[in-house]
Amino acid sequence: MELDLSKYLGLFVSESKDHLEALSRTLVDLERAQAGEVPELVDKMFRHAHSMKGMASTMQFDGIALLAHRAEDVIGVLRGRSGPIDAEVVDLLLSAADSLLGMVEASAGGGAPGAPSQPLVDSLAQAFAALKRGERVPAPEAPTAVDAPPPPAPAAPPASAGALRLAVEVEVAGACPVPSVRGYLVLKRLEALGTVLAASPGHDDLKAGRIPDRRLTATIETTQTPQAVEQALAQIADLAKVVARPAGEEPSPPVAAAKAEAPAEAQRTVRVRAELLDEFLDVVGELLLATARLRAVGRAIPEAQRRPHDDGVDRLHSVVKDLHLKVMAARMTPLTVLSDRLPRAARDLARRGGKQVDVSVSGAEIEIDRSLLEDIADPVLHVLRNAVDHGLETPAERIALGKSATGHVEVSARRERDRVVMEIADDGRGMDPERLRQAAVERGALSREQAAALSDAEALELACLPGVSTARAVTDVSGRGVGMDAVKRAVEAAGGSLQIESRRGQGTRIAMRLPLTVAVQPVLLVRVADEILALPVSKVHGAAEVELEKLERSGGAPLLGFGGTHLPVHDLATLIGLSPGRATGKRSVVVTEGGEGRVGLAVDQLLGQEEAVLKPLHRPLSLVPGLSAVTVLGSGRPVFVLDVPRLVAA
Repeated sequence: MELDLSKYLGLFVSESKDHLEALSRTLVDLERAQAGEVPELVDKMFRHAHSMKGMASTMQFDGIALLAHRAEDVIGVLRGRSGPIDAEVVDLLLSAADSLLGMVEASAGGGAPGAPSQPLVDSLAQAFAALKRGERVPAPEAPTAVDAPPPPAPAAPPASAGALRLAVEVEVAGACPVPSVRGYLVLKRLEALGTVLAASPGHDDLKAGRIPDRRLTATIETTQTPQAVEQALAQIADLAKVVARPAGEEPSPPVAAAKAEAPAEAQRTVRVRAELLDEFLDVVGELLLATARLRAVGRAIPEAQRRPHDDGVDRLHSVVKDLHLKVMAARMTPLTVLSDRLPRAARDLARRGGKQVDVSVSGAEIEIDRSLLEDIADPVLHVLRNAVDHGLETPAERIALGKSATGHVEVSARRERDRVVMEIADDGRGMDPERLRQAAVERGALSREQAAALSDAEALELACLPGVSTARAVTDVSGRGVGMDAVKRAVEAAGGSLQIESRRGQGTRIAMRLPLTVAVQPVLLVRVADEILALPVSKVHGAAEVELEKLERSGGAPLLGFGGTHLPVHDLATLIGLSPGRATGKRSVVVTEGGEGRVGLAVDQLLGQEEAVLKPLHRPLSLVPGLSAVTVLGSGRPVFVLDVPRLVAA
């Protein structure tokens, strides 16, 4: 009977990604660590690599186990060293972590992860041999096939030439979700250490998922000492107790396992699929809409009988609102999920460009909606790459300018009421407002007169126009004039805003102001002809009642005086393809964010503000420029939420 491992695949993928991301983070930390910090970091790396090897062996993914074994060998040689670790070693281990992650992701769909890259395996073996001899790791361009290195520690020398008969007792931690798999791994490890004479439970029971009281006992004949056997088993994840003693002796105190039993609080934590939370949120959103519908229906009930109905609806709304808040809390994810990747990305890019960079992160414990975190992951990474690629100077340039050879990038996050402000700041060369003006004129985005009229702060915003770039050279990362416009669109589509500050020779700071969640947002309802539309309140700066025909005009468009400047006014009916609104008389004009600054939207009526449960659009509506989401009013009427920048640009 074969053990069905497919039901453990999701857990394997999730835990493996956690170990590999932690391994990559620790490798980046290792390069900038002080001498006294190196041993602890190397020990962490060894544990992550060892756990990967053990889990892959359990799942019978031999290719992943082999590559993790080779990486573990290299890390094992580094243990006990306190001096700096060569960048070539870090590069090689990062490549191994990336390859392992790719193989794990390949297995996520149920397919075989395949074999690892043979040159990479050979390079790791070659590095292991070189480090054992006390030599520098050779360049990977000329890898040499090396026989598999000897088994890793803790393979202690035998106590004597003859074999010992040992009694082994193992207890799986209570927090382990798959105790039978851990027991199966223990049994396989014992078979590698010697001959298993007896085991309870045996192979068949473990394959069937049976391991009474989470305990496994075995008798083995081995040339290893009891201490060596204990140490070998103690490195298997999720074991609470490991004891090995000569058969017939009284038990000795147990060895501490690699992962002790989790505290009671940790045992109450469960993994939930992100898709399930999304579905849960949709259902709660429907409940909110149904509650609003009940309230609207209740208005038709005679006043004398309405009180019990309204009381019931109020109670229902309170319960549903509380449920909604709890679902949203479950979706909240710390920014560390995103920020932990940034030092590695900056380090790799700096190495390619011959630069030195140090990335500091603060406020990563702040939580934000998971879907919003996914939306801003690429924009944040792009801003970081811009900072390293053509924000920071080379070491020689920095020293000539009186700066330290290593550039600094600071990633910070903080809460401001119902918003999260995420900032990425560097101490590089800064942005040149005059070059941005010239680039905008050359691209035809502005006339020379318009560019000259911009303040330096306004000129910095030109970096977010399509095609405008001041990079000195085109690379595979930046300089093509694309990117910052996409960053701004992504941030604004998530209900946020982007701000740029920069000083020549001192650096650049880019701030993203983001909502905590995008599932429920306040919107301003407006009427245009017979249509009701919604505008995100976060983008609305004000409103005015004006007579359009009396406004000054430029290029045929009315100009509204607002905030010390003049804004173009667009008829919203015309923008969405309806008959233009009335040309005479007072109209309501909403001042909101457009593609290249603020604009005015002329509407027929302002209907007020409302909390909206936003629903994403699907094809073909998602292809319509200017529509970002849809909500449903209490009357059951669907209302589109507008993406004004795209609507104006279309």
